[in-house]
Amino acid sequence: MPRRPREPAETEQLRLHLLAWYALNRRDLPWRRNPDPYAIWVSEIMLQQTRVAVVVDRYQTFLARFPTLASLAEAPEQEVLALWSGLGYYRRARMLHKAAQFVASQLDGKLPATSELLRTLPGIGAYTAAAIASIAHGEPVAVVDGNVERVLCRLEGWSAGGRSDAALKHKIESLAAQLVDPAHPGDFNQALMELGATVCLPRNPQCLVCPLVDGCKTQGEHKTEARPRMQSREVAHALCLRSSHRPNRSGTEVLLEQRPATQTVMPGLWELPALKHATVPAKDLEMTVRHAIMQVNYYVRVRAVRREDEEALTVAGGERRWVPLSDAGAMALTGLARKILTRAHLLTDTSREAIAHDLKANVL
Repeated sequence: MPRRPREPAETEQLRLHLLAWYALNRRDLPWRRNPDPYAIWVSEIMLQQTRVAVVVDRYQTFLARFPTLASLAEAPEQEVLALWSGLGYYRRARMLHKAAQFVASQLDGKLPATSELLRTLPGIGAYTAAAIASIAHGEPVAVVDGNVERVLCRLEGWSAGGRSDAALKHKIESLAAQLVDPAHPGDFNQALMELGATVCLPRNPQCLVCPLVDGCKTQGEHKTEARPRMQSREVAHALCLRSSHRPNRSGTEVLLEQRPATQTVMPGLWELPALKHATVPAKDLEMTVRHAIMQVNYYVRVRAVRREDEEALTVAGGERRWVPLSDAGAMALTGLARKILTRAHLLTDTSREAIAHDLKANVL
């Protein structure tokens, strides 16, 4: 039986309870202190599928280098990717950069103010458009992410289906649109997301301190589809170093390889050359590393390889380049490459901050 429509008074009470709770319990996050639509846009793109703790400082570093939309549009893509290194899902950075260039060249540098127009930009879907428009411009549109879906499903007593459950998705979006506070849409949307992130957790929800508990039909965990099992894969990479005596370039260089532009995962990023064999003799093993990318756990062996053995032991791939270690930290490295170079104590102190966040993002 379909649920009866909420009474206006019931909806108003929900809004009041949620906004009052948010006013007292909201986390002090840097993007909540900056009302600039560009800054909000950057934060929303970074927060997609990335933990808040990892985004916090990376967001500030990114905005320090690219404080305006124009500065981002003018930057080379490799520099943008280098600052994104460790956040993962690099297509987000590419689309952010592409959209900034479009806005700078076609829209006089002004980011659209409505969710409808924002969705015409590369990389901005319904969620991101609604978040920017409601938070930065007060448009009364609902924002629905995974946290909001969980809160609303529990509130209504709905069992969560899979991603292909179009009927459930429609019900959630309809309810979110009904509940959003037209007077304070940005705060309401952030409050609902905050509730899902800090109280209405996937496991062991904190129902006793939830401001919506009295009207919640679940009051606890609800049925959800089982998450896909992580896959395991063994790989190996070569750590190839040499001494450089070029003018103004004395020191150690590392051999890096650029992933071809045709790759579907991390195209254009720099990594250590792959070894032909995943097994490495114990006497040649430099280190082992665990690294997760999406639904795959990689068990990585790293072998120190001499220059003269490079071609014989490694798989031919993209362009290779000898890079001074003093420059490597500022390059668009894959998270795995940065992790390996960090653990080998080969990156300079200037990149320590970025390194620390990469490790937080990727260590299992």
